[in-house]
Amino acid sequence: MTAMKDRRRAVVLVAAILGVALTGRLGWWQLDRAAEKRAIQSGLEAGEKAAALPASALLEAPMPVHRRVRLRGEWLADRTVLLDNRPMNGRAGFYAVTPLRLDGRQEIVLVQRGWVGFDAQQRNRAPMLATPAGVVELEGRVAVAPTRLYQLGEAGTGTIRQNLDPAAYARETGLPILPLAVLQTVGSNADDNLPRDWPTPDLGLSKHYGYAFQWFALAALILGLYVWFQLLRPRRQHHV
Repeated sequence: MTAMKDRRRAVVLVAAILGVALTGRLGWWQLDRAAEKRAIQSGLEAGEKAAALPASALLEAPMPVHRRVRLRGEWLADRTVLLDNRPMNGRAGFYAVTPLRLDGRQEIVLVQRGWVGFDAQQRNRAPMLATPAGVVELEGRVAVAPTRLYQLGEAGTGTIRQNLDPAAYARETGLPILPLAVLQTVGSNADDNLPRDWPTPDLGLSKHYGYAFQWFALAALILGLYVWFQLLRPRRQHHV
């Protein structure tokens, strides 16, 4: 009987140790993820304060994500894509993304130019979008791709679509599009007056801290239950 109790206690002890170790490790993993997001946030803030890079920086490695960049080139207006379901300031509409051929080069970069509303009478009709002709100059923030939303299935083709991947669009059009995007922040010398109140990237720091708290709380609960049921409670019953 004593041997059986000892084996049961050993099993409970091992289970408790594994439970505390696992939940504690998951908690630390969430804190590590939060630290990674903090580093990205610091990069965003530093990129906003740093001087704007020239367009040639887009051709270098590693890609200067989150950095300000100054571009000069010509719009390829007929290749404009409208990203659907993109509200701004409480109004529904599209994000306009137009390829820009860099001045003096063959390379093309996708520029998320600004927001445009949709036609309330014909929801799926692309709105008229004024695109300045000739050489324009503008500033923006480098991103991996135009702003993305969660989607089911393929992104589709056509002027209106849910998301736009630079590499996929390069294959689709045959154009030498760089594998990145620029979110325009400063209007060009021939501005189109599109709103550009881009939302601040939500890195989910609070989510990671919340998950970490939950895992650590679970680890503490497992430890507390073990101490109570295996150590404190038997002693109290023994004294009674």
